[in-house]
Amino acid sequence: MLTLPKYLAAAFLLGTANTALAKDETPDHVTSRLQVQVPKSLFKDGGYDHREALFGRPPYGGSIAQNIYYTDSDLCDSSLVDATTGFPSRAVDPKTGKQEPWPSPFILMADRGICSFVQKARNAQHAGAAGLIIADNVCQCNDDKCLAMEQDDKDDNASFLTNCQGTEPIMADDGSGGDITIPTFLMFKYDAAQIKKEVKDRDSTVQIEMSWALPHPDSKVEYELWTVPSEEVSKDFQKDWKDVAVKLGDKVFFHPRQYIYDGVKTRCRYEGKDMCFTLCTNEGRYCATDPDNDLEHGISGADVVREALRRICVWKYHGKDGLGMKYWDYISEFLKRCDSDDFFANEDCVRDAMKHAKIDKKQIDQCMDDTGGLEKDSNKALDDEIEEASRKGVVVLPTMFVNTAPMRGALNSQTVLNAVCAGFTEESQPSVCATCRECDDVVTCVKKGVCKKSGKSYSAGGGGGVSKKTFGTTLLLMCALFGAAGYIHWRKTREEMRDQVRGILAEYMPLEGGEDPHQSPMDFARAGQSASLIS
Repeated sequence: MLTLPKYLAAAFLLGTANTALAKDETPDHVTSRLQVQVPKSLFKDGGYDHREALFGRPPYGGSIAQNIYYTDSDLCDSSLVDATTGFPSRAVDPKTGKQEPWPSPFILMADRGICSFVQKARNAQHAGAAGLIIADNVCQCNDDKCLAMEQDDKDDNASFLTNCQGTEPIMADDGSGGDITIPTFLMFKYDAAQIKKEVKDRDSTVQIEMSWALPHPDSKVEYELWTVPSEEVSKDFQKDWKDVAVKLGDKVFFHPRQYIYDGVKTRCRYEGKDMCFTLCTNEGRYCATDPDNDLEHGISGADVVREALRRICVWKYHGKDGLGMKYWDYISEFLKRCDSDDFFANEDCVRDAMKHAKIDKKQIDQCMDDTGGLEKDSNKALDDEIEEASRKGVVVLPTMFVNTAPMRGALNSQTVLNAVCAGFTEESQPSVCATCRECDDVVTCVKKGVCKKSGKSYSAGGGGGVSKKTFGTTLLLMCALFGAAGYIHWRKTREEMRDQVRGILAEYMPLEGGEDPHQSPMDFARAGQSASLIS
C-alpha cells in the first residue's frame, strides 16, 4: 500500500491553488519573466514562478538585470532602511566602520509582512532600488517543495498546516501607489529561500533579470480603457490621445469601456427598491459613486451612469473602425463644455457638444432607449459592461488593457504609447513608435514633429537626426552653391584662355598677312571669335 507523507495528504485536504511552476505568462496575461542569470546553478528553464504587483511602471518590452541585495529590514519604515546593511557583504569603509551602500543600480529583496506591498515598494524606491523582489513568508498549500522544507523545521504538524495559504497573494494597489515607478515581483517562499541562502549563507553574488513583454497575437494591437465619465485621472489622456490614435492608424483597435456598479451586489437594489437614492438608475440596478460626495447637490451617481450609457452608444455608432474619431471629438467637446457641476447633466450642453462633434443626438438617444433605457428593470448595454468588468477582474479605475494584459503605472499618453508599441512585433510597429515613443512629450512629437529628450529638442525623424525636408533643402542649397562656384570657375577659365589666344594671335598673325598696312596687330586680336582665320 502506498502511503502519502502527512504534509502532502493534509495539503490535498485543504485544497489547492492554481500555482503554475516556471510559467513565463502570469495569470493576467503579462508575459513577465523572473530569471537568475548568476550563478548558473540557480538558472531555471522558463524562469521562476512569480506574481507581479498591480502598481509601478514596468518597462514594457524591456528588462532589468542587476545584482540583488537582501535586506534584513522589513521596508516598512523609511527611516530604518539602512543601505549599509544586508547581504551579500561589501567592502567596509574605514572611516565609518560600516559596509559600503548597495551599489547602484541594484534590485532589492525584502520579506513579506507587517506593512503593505505599496509601502515596501515606496521605501525600496527611495533607497535607490531599480526593482523590488518580495519574498513570500508563507508556503502555498500545494507547493510540495516548500511544505517539505517547512516540515523539516516543524514538530507540530497541526500548527504547521495552519500556516500554509490556499490562495495566492495579490499585490494590489492600496490607493496610494500612484508615485511608485519601480516594478515589484512576489517570489514564492521556496524559490526565495534559495536566493537568500546564496547571498546570506554563502555570501555570493546573485544577478536577477526582471523582464516584460506583451502578447503578440498578430500585427494588430487591441487595447481598451476602463473608466467612468466622472473619473479624473484619465481626463488629460482622453483629451490628448486622439492625435496619437490617428498616427497609430488601422494597426490598432481601441474599445472604451464603462465601469458600472452592480446595484444588486452592492445592495442598492433590495426587494425591488432603490436603497441608494441618487447613486443609481433603473430602481437601484446600475450605480456609480457620487463624484462630489454630496447626494443632494452637484453631479449624482445616476448622472454618471446616464453619461456612461451615452458614451457606449456614441462608440457603437462611431467606433466600429477601432479608431472612433467622432467619439474622441465628443469626449473632447464634453470635457471642454460640460465637465462641471452645473453642466454635466445638462441636456443642452450635451446637445452642443454633440453638435460640435458632428454627432446625431437623436440617434444616440434612440440607442439609449433601445438598450433598455434608465427607467426599466434592466439595460442590455450596462449588463454587458458589468459582466465584462467582472470577467476581467477590473477593480481599480482607470485601467488600460493592451492585448488582454493590464497596463501598469500612470495613465498618460507616453505610458500608453509605450505599452501599445510593445504589443507589436518589431516588423509591424507603426512609424510613430520609432519617432515618438522615447520622447518626453509624446503629444508634441505627434502634433509638431519635435521630440524633446532630457531638455533637448530633435526632429521626430528619429534619434536626434534631421527631417527629410531639412535634409532635402540642405542638399539643394549645397548643389546650388557648388553649381554656382563651378560656373564662376568655368567663366574665369574661359576668359583666361581667350586672353592667351589673343596674345598669341597678336604676336604671330601679322607675319602671315601683311596686305593691310593700316591694320594694327591688336585689332585682329580684339576681334576674337568674330574674325575668321579662313579666307
